[in-house]
Amino acid sequence: MRTTIGYTLESIGYVVGAQGLVSFASQTFFGTEWGWLHKVVDLPSTAYLGIVALGLALVVTGVKTRKAPDRRRAA
Repeated sequence: MRTTIGYTLESIGYVVGAQGLVSFASQTFFGTEWGWLHKVVDLPSTAYLGIVALGLALVVTGVKTRKAPDRRRAA
């Protein structure tokens, strides 16, 4: 179960982080809207960097959850 949760959080983190990065880059460098995140929320360019950080946090949490030792089997 822990492995499944870890992979799920990690996968969601990759998607969220990528969408934040694409949204930031498109607004900052091209002045357009790319991805699907701008259809959900209307944020300034710098706020999308926070979305990238959230995605990275989800990835790190997923990896830690997945690699955590199973205490039930250690006993």
